[in-house]
Amino acid sequence: MTTTRGLEGIVATTSSISSIIDDTLTYVGYNIDDLTNYASFEEVIYLLWHLRLPNQAELEEFRNQLADEYELPTQVLEHFKTYPIDSVHPMGALRTAVSLLGLFDDEADVMDDEANYRKAIRLQAKMPALVTAFARIRNGQDPVSPRKDLSFAANFLYMLTGEEPKDIQVEAFNKALVLHADHELNASTFTGRVCVATLSDVYSGVTAAIGALKGPLHGGANEQVMKMLTDIDSVENVDQIIHEKLDRKEKIMGFGHRVYREGDPRAKHLREMSKKLTELSGETKWYEMSMKIEEIVTSEKNLPPNVDFYSASVYHSLNIDHDLFTPIFAVSRVSGWLAHILEQYSNNRLIRPRAEYTGPGKQQFIPIDQRG
Repeated sequence: MTTTRGLEGIVATTSSISSIIDDTLTYVGYNIDDLTNYASFEEVIYLLWHLRLPNQAELEEFRNQLADEYELPTQVLEHFKTYPIDSVHPMGALRTAVSLLGLFDDEADVMDDEANYRKAIRLQAKMPALVTAFARIRNGQDPVSPRKDLSFAANFLYMLTGEEPKDIQVEAFNKALVLHADHELNASTFTGRVCVATLSDVYSGVTAAIGALKGPLHGGANEQVMKMLTDIDSVENVDQIIHEKLDRKEKIMGFGHRVYREGDPRAKHLREMSKKLTELSGETKWYEMSMKIEEIVTSEKNLPPNVDFYSASVYHSLNIDHDLFTPIFAVSRVSGWLAHILEQYSNNRLIRPRAEYTGPGKQQFIPIDQRG
């Protein structure tokens, strides 16, 4: 057997959902640039699940199906109030809440295609409510009920703040959701597929995926980027601090990517939105610091920024708490997880790789009374 650490370069399955070829990301063959510039997040969810874009009537029906499932069970909202608010990370709360949702779904263990699709609708619809409700409850605020007349992106921002967002804010958030929706066989997606390949249920698959996304090497990078920007504090400090980090061989979060060689094609879209939003908020230093950091790291380490780098300043400019950045990633990526889960069910085979054994061999058992 040949061992490949981290399964790098290993092709583990076939999929019709998304591809990364020659540094180009596509969803079902559509270039990410076109989808980011022209599609609503609801269209992208439909595309990932149905492998085609909807017509107007199909999109309206799909939006209505999501809107009908926006509300959370009262028991889940009450459960949030029992969490250790001062210490629990929102990703831990989200992981537990998604698992809890399965207990209140009568179809949780019904495994036919129609039931699994209905569960996908429910999970996709309820993810924004889970994140925003927890965020408000921990701050001593009541959750804000969703509005069926708002888009998916606008509704999230509304439920988080209680105020209807500006058009530029909705545009930025919609772009971020589209850009994070799927990314081939990434760690969390692979985790979800491995889980449901045992014929476990959809809620278990998404809970497992959230557990993988929670790690700082996957979903937590943009939160760490914002921490770095906050610590640097001003453009004047960038040069010294970044060079000190490079001299210490510290990893600069938000740069480089295992599957891209010439740069993450998603980064440029959030770079543009970071510029617009920081100008709108009057805090252009976040964009200016980011640009200066990109200039240094790209020129000295030949590492271009990835999607996480500029999403940090975008979310900060939307007045989103920094520890909510990764849960927002999950609000988007659940669309891809669910697409892969449904695809796995449609042509399932248990995922069971082998391991190369490196421990001791041919040991003889010694009874306990003879051991020294």
